[in-house]
Amino acid sequence: MVRTLALIGMLLAALLMTVGCGGKKNVPVVDNTAAVVTTAPVEEVVEETPVAETQAPVKNYATMSPQEYGIEDVYFAYDEYTLGAAAMATLTADAKIMKEHGDVVYLIEGHCDERGTVEYNLALGEKRAAAVRDYLANLGVKSGQLRVTSYGEERPFVAGSTEASWAKNRRAHFARP
Repeated sequence: MVRTLALIGMLLAALLMTVGCGGKKNVPVVDNTAAVVTTAPVEEVVEETPVAETQAPVKNYATMSPQEYGIEDVYFAYDEYTLGAAAMATLTADAKIMKEHGDVVYLIEGHCDERGTVEYNLALGEKRAAAVRDYLANLGVKSGQLRVTSYGEERPFVAGSTEASWAKNRRAHFARP
């Protein structure tokens, strides 16, 4: 009985040494009772292959509205076509995007509020669109990317006859030609 306990103790010690090492190598185990050398099972390591990252579909900016990818309109003071500081800051950001997409053509629409004659507002809208075009060209946007037109008061962004609605209608808007 003592001999059986001693043998079981040695087997347990050998087993603990094999398992406790945590290695991935074949470790010979000696069985003293039969004098047979066996090998402990080898841990199989399965390497995960990285999942291919799904790439976002390539966007065709020429078919999108400019506002969909960050081009913003600029606004003007009453009866003005000169660019204010806020308009210049917006156009600087717009120019960066436009230069990244040099094959995209933009239509710069000049708009006015409802005050003034139709002829006057068409001319003012044209000056607003031209001021925006010229500023963007000075920032390095290719002139071939920029077209201008004026809608005067004909396409208001906001309906109404208040200063708040008029302010939203005095703008240069970017669209597709």
